[in-house]
Amino acid sequence: MNEQLCGTSRIYGCRFSLYPMCDNFIEVIKTALREVDTSKVWIKTDNVSTCVRGRNEHVFDVVKAIYLHAAKTGVHVVLNGSFSVGCPGDSEGDVYLSEDDVLLNEEKSKDISIETAMQFALYPMGVPHYMDVIMDGVKTAKEQGVFVAGVHYATHLDGDTHTIFRTIKDAFLSSQKEASHVVMTVNLSANSPSTKRKPGDGK
Repeated sequence: MNEQLCGTSRIYGCRFSLYPMCDNFIEVIKTALREVDTSKVWIKTDNVSTCVRGRNEHVFDVVKAIYLHAAKTGVHVVLNGSFSVGCPGDSEGDVYLSEDDVLLNEEKSKDISIETAMQFALYPMGVPHYMDVIMDGVKTAKEQGVFVAGVHYATHLDGDTHTIFRTIKDAFLSSQKEASHVVMTVNLSANSPSTKRKPGDGK
């Protein structure tokens, strides 16, 4: 493991914006937020995005559940976000690191089956072998059967939402063993009316 330290907190976080492509987008977003139990994370929503912070399992649980509850409406939904761990000075909400590992939303969301297209990119900070760390993340996606293709500045995945979130979580957790500060950007899309095509074909 890389011993370089970046701040003292190992709190995980995700800042994301949710975009339901419909006239009643406000209600879709608010309903999704109401249906998700966020009591084990620090969460704050402003007029641009929502930030979730805490233990990694609860951060991923909450973000996945919000996305699923919005997507289950059948409207085209996009989620754009950034996960981070090890950011210098990142300490607000550290109390949530004392929560247990029981997921609060898995039981309610596990039967929501939504096909998702995702593009994600890993950014291991401050390590010279960053490309090796990134390629290990891509290998994880291939092993879990959701890898489609490498595209400019990202890796494209297609598959069930639960599998895709497990894949990016595994890739993210694995990479932070090599770099103390890691950022992962994600862009998810469900129920798109667009014809499915090979990523990056430009047609």
